Amino acid sequence: KTLYLDIFSGISGDMFIGAMLDLGVDFAALETELKKLGLDEYELRQERRSKSYVEGVKFDVLLEGDGADPSHSHSAEPEEHSHEHSHAHSHDHDHAHSHSHGPGEHDHSHEGSRDHAQIRELIDASDLSDWVKEKSQAVFYRVAVAEGKVHGLPVESVHFHEVGAVDSIVDIVGACICLELLDRPRVLAAPVTEGTGFVMCAHGRFPVPTMATLEILGARGVPVNQCDEPHELVTPTGAAILAEFVEEFGLMSGIVAQQVGYGLGTRDNHTRPNVLRAVLGESEGATTTANDWETDRVVVLETNIDDVSAEVLGHFVETAMAAGARDVFHTPVQMKKNRPGVLLSVISSEEDADLFCELILRETSAFGIRRSMMERRKLQREIIQVTTPAGEVKVKVGRLNGRLIHAAPEYDCCARLARQNKTPIREIMEAASRAARTAL
Repeated sequence: KTLYLDIFSGISGDMFIGAMLDLGVDFAALETELKKLGLDEYELRQERRSKSYVEGVKFDVLLEGDGADPSHSHSAEPEEHSHEHSHAHSHDHDHAHSHSHGPGEHDHSHEGSRDHAQIRELIDASDLSDWVKEKSQAVFYRVAVAEGKVHGLPVESVHFHEVGAVDSIVDIVGACICLELLDRPRVLAAPVTEGTGFVMCAHGRFPVPTMATLEILGARGVPVNQCDEPHELVTPTGAAILAEFVEEFGLMSGIVAQQVGYGLGTRDNHTRPNVLRAVLGESEGATTTANDWETDRVVVLETNIDDVSAEVLGHFVETAMAAGARDVFHTPVQMKKNRPGVLLSVISSEEDADLFCELILRETSAFGIRRSMMERRKLQREIIQVTTPAGEVKVKVGRLNGRLIHAAPEYDCCARLARQNKTPIREIMEAASRAARTAL
C-alpha cells in the first residue's frame, strides 16, 4: 500500500488525523489506543463537514474544561494569528498556534507542562505497540531538536506548554496509530507548500515559515515552496510528520487510487481549500514486488582510531550497549602511515545519535565522527516461548510474506538452562529452534 499526501494546502497534526479517519481508520480504535497513554485531560471529536464544498472529516482535541463548544477546541483560530513561544510550541491545530488570546477569547491556562524527557517516559510506559512508541518518539524528537535550536536549549530540556503538551501528544501519537491501523503504508507526499505573511511570537514578528517548521524540514533536507496564501499552512507537528514518514516528495506518479480522504481545517483560506487530501492505493507494479517487511531508519556513527587500547575498546562496547545502542562493533583497518587501527561503528536510533557521538568522543581517543542515515528492511518479528526437554525458551521468530524465515533462540535463556541442566548449549538451542518451527 502507498499513502500519498497531497499537501497543496499544507499540513497540521489534526488535519492529518482527519484525513486518515476519512480513509477509513476506525475512530473508536484510535480512541482505545490513545487511552493507553493514561491521559484523561482531553476528549476527541470527529465530524463530517464541508470546507470550500469539499466534504471530509474535521478532527478536534477538546481539552479538559473546554466543554462541548467547538469554538473552544484547539482548532479554534483567533483573528490575530499569535504564537507565544516562551518554550517550545506544538499547539498547532489547524494552523493555529495561539497561546495568547485577544479580548474575550478563551484562555487555556491549564497548569503544568511537560518537557521532552517526560513525554518520552510517558510514551515508554504505555502499552502502545513498539512501532507506535518508536515512531511517536522519533516525531517528537524532530520537534524538540528544532525548538531546542531556536531557543538555545538541550533537547531533553525543551518544554511543551500545558496547551501544547496534551494536544501535541494526541496529534503525534494519534498520527502514528493511524498509520499502524492502515498497516503502515509507504508514505509519499507532494512538494511542501507553505504560505506567506507573518506570525507574532515571543521573539517578535516573524515571517512564515515559522522557525521550528523551517528547522524541521531543513534537517531532513526537504525543499520548501511558498505560495500566495497569506497564512501559515505547515505547522511544526505537520512538518515533523512529513520529515519522519515521507520517503519521497514529488508529483503523484504511478499510484492507483483506491480511497481518497480529506482532513479539514478551520480557517477559510483565501486562495485554496483548507484541506489535506490523502490518497491510499497501490504503486504501479507493486503487486509483483511488494514485501511485507518492516522499515525504519537508523544512524550509523563511525570513526577510525589508531591509538586506543583493547581495554578501552572493550569498555566502550559494554558502555554503549548498556546505554541502548542498536549495535556496536570494531573492525581492523589499515590507516595512514601504514598504522594498524580499528574502525569503531555504533548503530543507534535517530533520537539517540547525538548521545552516542558524545559518548565516543568522551570515552575514546577519537577526534571526529562520521554520521550517516540509513534505511533498514527487517523481517516481521515476534518473541514466542517454546518448551524443550530442558525447560522454557524464548525464541525470536522472523517472517517474510507470511513465511517463517528464522527462528532464533534467545541466548540468555539457553545459557541459563545449559548451566542448570549441565547440557551443551548447542543442544538446547537446536531443540528450541525445532520446537518453534513445529509450533508455527
